[in-house]
Amino acid sequence: MRRPRLELPGIPMHLTHRGVNRGATFIDDDDCESYMQALEIAALAQQVSIHAYVLMSNHVHLLVSTPNEGGVSRMMQAVGRRYVRAFNARHRRTGTLWEGRFKSCLVDSDRYLLTCMRYVELNPVRAAMVAAPWEHRWSSVHAHLGLHHDTRWTPHATFIALGADEDQRRATYRALLTESVSAVDLTTISDHMRQERALGSPRFQAMVEQALGRPAAIRRPGRPEAVADSNGNVL
Repeated sequence: MRRPRLELPGIPMHLTHRGVNRGATFIDDDDCESYMQALEIAALAQQVSIHAYVLMSNHVHLLVSTPNEGGVSRMMQAVGRRYVRAFNARHRRTGTLWEGRFKSCLVDSDRYLLTCMRYVELNPVRAAMVAAPWEHRWSSVHAHLGLHHDTRWTPHATFIALGADEDQRRATYRALLTESVSAVDLTTISDHMRQERALGSPRFQAMVEQALGRPAAIRRPGRPEAVADSNGNVL
């Protein structure tokens, strides 16, 4: 049985979608532009703000938020339908392109949002595709650093808080990008994404659990997941 996705209006969500059997989802720049057009149309329709993104050869990472319940899932369904049709027609292929549904986790703005932002935009560097994140064309890093205007990007309040003006926040974020994401944070983000839980402080996870009535913390090996009755009592 498919586990219900953790989604909360207004709470940032980090998501990734991979190609089936880790096959290519983007062959060239035309494919990337086609995907971003589909994403922009669907995001506008569902009132989803795109705070960070990167397109890799066989997967995509997004950091998004929306005031609408279920808006992210509806956006991704629309993107999938539109892009797969275009990709298959262009490359004269048939069948599925993505590896099932996308993976996602909610993100605590106070602790992990900037880390997730860097995780997303440093992906091409970790993959040894480029030496610096701004050398990768299909990334929100250019918008964050003011290198070019991006109509698909919406700065998150946490990014805006990095400086009193655009120049200051861009300089601060550029400095953050020169530091690689720690091994501990890489593992933490990966674990929460794989289990599709809420990435953040215990207080943040407790808020998510109370709001959705479902576990929000990752499960440790050998540790059974707590189940509560309708009155909130742990069984």
